[in-house]
Amino acid sequence: MNDLINRWYRNHALLYKVLLFLSTTFLIVYLFPKSGKFRYDFDKEKPWQSESLLAPFDFAIKKTSEEINLEKLEASERSAVYFDIDKTIKPSVFKAYSEKFKSSFADSIINNNRGLFKVGESAIRDIYEFGVLDEEYDYDETKNVILLDKQTQFAETQFSNLTKLDGFRSVIENELSVNGLSQFEATFVSLFFDIIKPNLKLNSSLTQNALDEKFAAISSVRGSIEKGTLIISKGEIVEGNKFEILKSLEAEYESQVWNDSNYNLIIFAYALLVALALLMLLLFLRKYRMEVFLDNTKVTFIFFNILLMILLTTLVINYNSKYVYVVPLCILPLVLKAFFDARLGLFAHVLTVLLLGFIVPNSYEYMFLQIIAGIVTILTVSELYKRANLFISVGQITLIYIIAYFAFFVIQEGNVTSLDPSTFGLFVLCGLATLFVQPLIYIYEKLFGLVSDVSLLELSDTNTKLLKELSNKAPGTFHHSLNVANLAEASANEIGANAMLIRVGALYHDIGKMKNPTYFTENQATGINPHDELSPRESAKIIIDHTLDGIEIAKKNNLPDRVIDFIRTHHGTSLVYYFYRKEKEFDDETNEEDFRYPGPQPYSKETAILMMCDSVEAASKSLKEPTSTKIDKFVESIIDKQMEDGQFLNANITFKEIQSIKKVLKTKLANIFHLRIEYPE
Repeated sequence: MNDLINRWYRNHALLYKVLLFLSTTFLIVYLFPKSGKFRYDFDKEKPWQSESLLAPFDFAIKKTSEEINLEKLEASERSAVYFDIDKTIKPSVFKAYSEKFKSSFADSIINNNRGLFKVGESAIRDIYEFGVLDEEYDYDETKNVILLDKQTQFAETQFSNLTKLDGFRSVIENELSVNGLSQFEATFVSLFFDIIKPNLKLNSSLTQNALDEKFAAISSVRGSIEKGTLIISKGEIVEGNKFEILKSLEAEYESQVWNDSNYNLIIFAYALLVALALLMLLLFLRKYRMEVFLDNTKVTFIFFNILLMILLTTLVINYNSKYVYVVPLCILPLVLKAFFDARLGLFAHVLTVLLLGFIVPNSYEYMFLQIIAGIVTILTVSELYKRANLFISVGQITLIYIIAYFAFFVIQEGNVTSLDPSTFGLFVLCGLATLFVQPLIYIYEKLFGLVSDVSLLELSDTNTKLLKELSNKAPGTFHHSLNVANLAEASANEIGANAMLIRVGALYHDIGKMKNPTYFTENQATGINPHDELSPRESAKIIIDHTLDGIEIAKKNNLPDRVIDFIRTHHGTSLVYYFYRKEKEFDDETNEEDFRYPGPQPYSKETAILMMCDSVEAASKSLKEPTSTKIDKFVESIIDKQMEDGQFLNANITFKEIQSIKKVLKTKLANIFHLRIEYPE
């Protein structure tokens, strides 16, 4: 059991990476669409670029939306309208007419005129032949109408035969005109206004059901293609019926939800491809970015950002795929470059774009645009802490998007007349969304404990609490740190290292001297040396402990680990030679290891540069009557001794870069000592 626990403890970092790898793979596959994907890209009236295509299975040729809408319109015109009829209305109208007729025609002669009375009855029969509508309906005159009496079909006619609520006037006028009684028109109209009531009401549910049945009978396909049938040959123009067949085949693929028989197989295939891409990222980190690979927090951060970009793109595609270019994918290389380096940012960006190629429409166009934009992002964005640089870079990225999209559109369409300018607006929105990288970097710093150039810029301010304390307690050390920072920054710029990081590291590398400032020569303003009262071993311990004290102070003040690395490594495992030689005079068997710094040795260009600059600047104070020749030999001897001591074996720095750093240090020291040409008197 103890062996198992020990094995787990030794390999827990690797096991965590395996779990992270598997969980990220699962989440990405889960986000992918659960449907088939047509493997060919094609455009109407353009040549078929792929090999000749045979039907992979039987499928139906789908009608276009225009064809289906036309058939629906025709079906709607043929569909009957249902009205409920109230048979009690007509008798009540006759009864009311009989009563109202006498009061309307008070003259006894007219009142007893049976012919006039029957004209009114005839008009009522005509009005109620099929019925009177209860309101205005917007139906065609030829529309088929079915009258229902208690849900039973009573009669069938056309809509034109139904009497509108105010349509009885024309019936009365016609009846009176035929019988030569037009002089009574006004009285009859007034009478009928009082007695005519609607007896037809639309049955909405039956009418809608009838329409739905007509729609349901419309077929969405027009013919079928059998498996093995040649659909289109290579080089053939995609047009007419062939275009419709290809669209039908594409829709068939996209509508095929993974079924039980092939679900597991497709999931496995997707997982293989996603796992392969993520594995390439891990292998890249292990081979070229070992310090990142060994830090599980940083690996988690990289995987999280890749997953976030895939999640955002998937959500946008599910909403509306035409907005896919709104997703600010260039945030990924920006963030990774801010916290790590450009090469890692571009590598992760390309892998993310390859994964998104599974789910986006026009995958080749999308991948080309995003990879080009990612490259431009890496090449243009420098010194992200400067706001103007970010705005300029985002403008360049947006311009590249627009130019590349325009070129693709012209190639595909052969003209610019059908180009939708609103598409360019999507790229502008993408550029504006990319500006969110600034607050996002701040959030990531707090969540993952990382440090970016923006934070380094804040830490480089000499008015920070810690540097103010250093300048008060150890003014000589503070001045030394400023000089080292200037030398290190110039050296970093010469070989392309991170100048901002090394400047901050140089400013804080000696903060441990605040604990015992007077034991360091640069702070001994009175000329009294407290080491005179200590043994060489005690003095060496105080000197060596300033690195450990510095680490402790840095952690209490929440300095980032990248800055603490400079405190930890700026002396490497070098020997406190002065006190070692002094102790050696008393004891020949003195152990050299007791007088060495605990390390570790520098393991990056930046920490190696700081070690060189710190040693050269500190030792330069001992130069008497410096000349160019003395300075050259002085710089060469110090750095060569560090190289002989193996201090730079773990740092990824070359001999050529070390020579460049020597050259910078010689020039800077010559300027510091104000060396001039000696003119003859």
